[in-house]
Amino acid sequence: MKTTRVKAFGTESPEADLKQLNIDRREVTSKDVSIDILFCGVCHSDLHFARNDWGMTQYPVVPGHEIVGRVTNVGAGVSKYKKGDLVAVGCLVDSCKTCENCKADLEQYCPSWVGTYGGYDKHLDTNTHGGYSESIVVDEAFVLRVPENLDPAGIAPVLCAGITTWSPLRYWNVGKESKVAVVGLGGLGHMAIKLAAALGAHVTLFSRSTNKIKDAKELGAHEVIISTEEAQMEKAAGRFDVIIDTVPYVHDLNPYVGTLGTNGTLVVVGYLGPLDPMLVTVPLIMGRKSVAGSLIGGIAETQELLDFCGKHNITSDIELIKIQDINKAYERMLKSDVKYRFVIDMKSLKN
Repeated sequence: MKTTRVKAFGTESPEADLKQLNIDRREVTSKDVSIDILFCGVCHSDLHFARNDWGMTQYPVVPGHEIVGRVTNVGAGVSKYKKGDLVAVGCLVDSCKTCENCKADLEQYCPSWVGTYGGYDKHLDTNTHGGYSESIVVDEAFVLRVPENLDPAGIAPVLCAGITTWSPLRYWNVGKESKVAVVGLGGLGHMAIKLAAALGAHVTLFSRSTNKIKDAKELGAHEVIISTEEAQMEKAAGRFDVIIDTVPYVHDLNPYVGTLGTNGTLVVVGYLGPLDPMLVTVPLIMGRKSVAGSLIGGIAETQELLDFCGKHNITSDIELIKIQDINKAYERMLKSDVKYRFVIDMKSLKN
């Protein structure tokens, strides 16, 4: 298969900084869309994958799965997109398309789903490479349309942080009568607040810091509960229908379970790993409460989210950076020193 060599930023080992690399992109096949990348969001997953924190990275790796750009070319069989369209690519670039999950528009749960980076590229028989690059070629079934009224830089994190919180809000039927709480005010948490508020829910932030109160209310939260204040937590007992837990590190879920109402659900979207301390089952049994998990969303659901964002003029709050500053951005992310998501201006790579 013919390929085109493009500039990218990636790393060749877990200890090495990201640097400029050259990678190959395939020429468009019949159902492919070629995209000039304008902006790419920076996700915690990018950092974890680059540093092999999950023990599965194959090098070299080019991260980035929050991609927004313009179509530059389409294959002969493409019907949904044309040159010049504003489009996006999220965390998935392929799946088996035949399993029950794929048939149900749940490609994120396909046993054979292919990640935008770190997956298997069946066309080139190598690893997939992500959006820290000049361009990308993707099957049209995994390309998304971006409303033109939205800031393309601000919409990039919606492709991961946004859909990660939107999917559980939709699955658990959040609407005008819902009482929703969000744990953690970072990239995921600030999107959860915006989206839940736009759905009409009463939204509460759980935070360990009083410094987050002003920001949370500006984002759409109706109130903030300081989770380290015992009296406030006791007063919140039995209140919430859904809690979206966005914290990306091990923490105690038990205090939040106690604030769920009967049939309420706490959904973990930020942390991968064993719980410590262990989950106490008494409040679950006594109130038919649930602790669940959720992973991004399928293509149809992600398009639904983008359309919803277009209707309500919702984007992520971002800090725009140059690709040459990505290693500094990673270090700042580890210190939670960003409000609320870094986005790379890809002009910095092309120039």
